[in-house]
Formats: sequence, C-alpha cells, structure tokens
Amino acid sequence: MRTDVARWLHRRTFRALDYDPHRLLELKHRQHLTISVVLPALDEERTVGEIVTALRRDLVDAVPLVDEVVVVDSGSTDRTAALASAAGARVVHVDDVLPERGHVPGKGEALWKSLYVTSGDLLVFVDSDLVAFDPLFVVGLLGPLLEDPTIGYVKGLYDRPLATSEGLVPTGGGRVTELTARPLLGALWPHLSGFVQPLSGEYAGRRELLEQVPFVSHYGVELGLLIDLAELAGIDALAQVDLGTRRHGHQTDAALGRMAGQVLQAALARCPGIAVADDTLVQYVRTGTALEAVTWEVGVRERPPMRTVPGYRGARVPGLGR
Repeated sequence: MRTDVARWLHRRTFRALDYDPHRLLELKHRQHLTISVVLPALDEERTVGEIVTALRRDLVDAVPLVDEVVVVDSGSTDRTAALASAAGARVVHVDDVLPERGHVPGKGEALWKSLYVTSGDLLVFVDSDLVAFDPLFVVGLLGPLLEDPTIGYVKGLYDRPLATSEGLVPTGGGRVTELTARPLLGALWPHLSGFVQPLSGEYAGRRELLEQVPFVSHYGVELGLLIDLAELAGIDALAQVDLGTRRHGHQTDAALGRMAGQVLQAALARCPGIAVADDTLVQYVRTGTALEAVTWEVGVRERPPMRTVPGYRGARVPGLGR
C-alpha cells in the first residue's frame, strides 16, 4: 500500500459507534449549523417508510439533530411517496424541481436537485432501499463533519451480506465496487484507493463543497463526487466511517453490468484525452436455441455545479441554513 494512502486511512477512518448524538447536537448548536437528510427513491414502498420513521423517531423527535428529512421521488409508480409522507418526510417529485432544466433519469438527478430544495448546511444522503435501517448511520456520517471543521465529505463503509441460494453470507455484496470501481481507482486515482466503499450510497458533506461540483446521472454519481471533491478540496478533506452492516436488495448480474457501464463512463469522462467511442453496452440473452443481443444506453450526463444555477440561493427554505 502507498504510504500516503496508509497515512490517510489512519487519520481519516472513523467508527459510527464512537459518536453520541447528544454530543453531536451540542456541536451542531455551537457551530450554528443545520442538517438535512435526503433519501432518493424510486419504487421503494417496502422500505422507505420504515427508514423515515426511524429517522424522525431517533434524530428529529428524541434528539433534534436532524432539521429536515426529504424524500426525492424519481417517479415511483407504487406507494413510495404516500408512505414516506405519512411517516413524516417532506416528499418532493424530481420533475417538479427546476422543470426548465428538463428531465434526466436516474439517481444522480435526484441528488443534484435535492440541493435546490433543502436548506441544511450539512447534507446526509441515504439510499431508500435499506433493510433494518439503523439511524446510527446518520450519526456516524455526521460525526467527523461536526467534530472536525477541516473535513468536508464523509463516505460510509460497511459489510454487505449477499443473499445466495444457500442463504445469506456475511460478505459478497458490492460486486460493482470490487470488479469495476476499485480497479479504476487503483489504476487512475490511486490516492483514493483507501476508500473501502467508493460507491456507497450513504455519505454526508458540507453544502459549500457539494454545490461546487457537478453531479453525474445514474449510478456514476458516487464515483464522480468522490473524484471531483478530492480534486476540489484535497484528500485530507475527505473521510470514511465504519457503519457496521448494510442490508439491501441485490440486483441481477445483467443489471450490475449496466451499473458498471455507467460507473466506467463517469470515470472516463474524468480522464482528459480519452475519447469514448460509444456509450452503449451490449448484453446477450438466450432465447430458445439462439442468442439475442440487447443494447443498453449506459452513457451519463453531468448536471452543473448547483452554485451556478440561477435562483439557487433564493430557493433556500426560510428558517434553515445560512
């Protein structure tokens, strides 16, 4: 391992269990900060209500560490929006935000637009498909930001159990990370190779940093943010927190292949001089005795830094933020 990565791992890796929400609340008030939790969601009726309920119970009502919980719905056709609202979240439909900018599908769009409709000085992003969600995730992600003003962005790391035909095994999830993201970082951005879960959907950051970088569409958003924030603020402004175990649904190998294609496209877009000849991915499906080629679009689009969007400052909710 590179010496600089080993040094960063020692200085910038923390444990969620080491943070007490009451202590963090004191730090929040002392620094006059506000906090928004954002859940991007698409057809997550099975889990989103329980996540919002847990957040409001533990971190809004019991300990008022979180000022707002916002679910950004990317066009769910199930009861995601209704259940999230009933649980106490403010639900925003992604197409109702900056409609003049048009529609870009995918998770990255929801995260980008969340900057426009939230007001927290610190933002925490949590995937809405988590099973048995623990509010300690949010406490852990906020800990380094509230305790150390030099830290601007915090990624979650965790074990990811994998469901197999033989039952649940304790590790093995995160196949796109191991087969695509980690090799890319090791080869092209080795200073970032200390991140255990570079594609993790749980992370937190200071608004003043997040509003200065572009947001990539689809599943390229996490890798794009990691690379761009490291470039903007420096590696020592980034940290990671051990959240324990993360449980969620798993996708098919074919779906993971398309996700990997989007991650790769986001990475290549950050390599000056490398021309991408095509942004499609061809996969094969057996139909009877024949093989059928199926072509997918895996290209990504970038939304500009939110700071450059007209009207952004005026969109802040009164009573929150700076």
